[in-house]
Amino acid sequence: MYSMVKKDTKKISPSFEENIAYMNEVLPVKESFDVIRREIEIGGKEAVFFFIDGFMKDEAMLKIMDSFLSVSAQDMPEDADDFVQRHVPYVEVDILEDFDEVIRNVLAGTTCLFIDGYKECICIDCRTYPARSVDEPDKDRSLRGSRDGFVETIVFNTALMRRRIRDPHLIMEMVEAGQASRTDIAICYMSDRVDGELLDNLKKRIESLQLGDLRMNQQSLAEALFKRKWFNPFPKFKYTERPDTAAACLLEGKVVILVDNSPSAMILPTSILDMIEEANDYYFPTVTGVYLKTTRIMITIATVFFTPLYLLFMQNLEWLPDVFAFVAVRDTVNIPLVFQFLILELSIDGLRLAAMNTPTMLSTPLSVIAGIVMGEFSVQSGWFNSEVMLYMAFVAVANYTQPNFELGYALKFMRLLLLILTACFDLAGFIIGCILILCFLVFNKTLSGRNYMNVKLN
Repeated sequence: MYSMVKKDTKKISPSFEENIAYMNEVLPVKESFDVIRREIEIGGKEAVFFFIDGFMKDEAMLKIMDSFLSVSAQDMPEDADDFVQRHVPYVEVDILEDFDEVIRNVLAGTTCLFIDGYKECICIDCRTYPARSVDEPDKDRSLRGSRDGFVETIVFNTALMRRRIRDPHLIMEMVEAGQASRTDIAICYMSDRVDGELLDNLKKRIESLQLGDLRMNQQSLAEALFKRKWFNPFPKFKYTERPDTAAACLLEGKVVILVDNSPSAMILPTSILDMIEEANDYYFPTVTGVYLKTTRIMITIATVFFTPLYLLFMQNLEWLPDVFAFVAVRDTVNIPLVFQFLILELSIDGLRLAAMNTPTMLSTPLSVIAGIVMGEFSVQSGWFNSEVMLYMAFVAVANYTQPNFELGYALKFMRLLLLILTACFDLAGFIIGCILILCFLVFNKTLSGRNYMNVKLN
């Protein structure tokens, strides 16, 4: 069926029987219980509805059908356009002329009506999608901001942004990607503020996509739009589940991409400073916001360099100033410090994955018990030193100061790189690692053609 859908450009025939036979052939009316064909008589003429059961508003459809049943043969117009104007009591109505549009609309949830004597199909958009409430996202919370968040329905998400920006320059273009999934994509921008070159480049990339489907929705689109280098883990897009953040980015001249079935927005262009921003930076007075952002930047830098620097000084105790002599490891080191750090990095990720897959009511107590028991007895058993446990605990908690999940793991990989190079080559390895991290940032080209430092790359 999919091959027919993606290649079909056949025009609707004036013959009612041919149209219905073709629809019965393409759509799995008999095989799929939710693909419904409903026959009705309108003004003495045969008519057939095609729709998906789970997408239709029953109340709206009942009123429409009741209106159709009251149409007499004398009131039936000669063409579909007059029929829509006079007898369709609904707002969102369109007239389709080829089967590609008809099949696509039926599978997207709209109701398509064929009437004997009309060479067009009447498309009535009285669909509704299953949707959850627009609650505030768990990951990106705000202390004083709004308490709503994006959901999996693209129309709801565009409405949340339109509610905040009542400006005719706000444009939301709808396109499709995926020959099988036919996923809706909304490109949102302010026409008087957006970078025209970036917008044209983005549209060309989306139009030229040759994809069978967007299996993982937003992530599949991101990978198709920009082929990332596997060795550079820094993200190419900024993601947010907050409509106020997306609206603020639109007003700054950025482009926001919404993908149906995905509860977050992709924002571009972006830089390293954009990545570590969050809504709280703007909901407080200027001094407080600057302080919060500066603190987050400092802690983000510390998560990368803290443990490698500690390892470097432990390998060269003579470099350690007397005032910081207390940080030196006093207990017996049974396992080399670098291996302790690497094992704890993996253990922390293991605890995080376990917490994600633990029932909500048990996740907090189990995490506390696991942290206390494992931390206490691992030190007493001699596997780890207490200083190493303390510094890794700081790194684990500090990772949550910035909201971007992908950036957090990118920084983690940079920290691991620094640890390994420092352990192998001492000071030279630490310097080489710092240079590599700078190169990852400088040469991390994004879709806008700029790097993380907002510098144009060729």
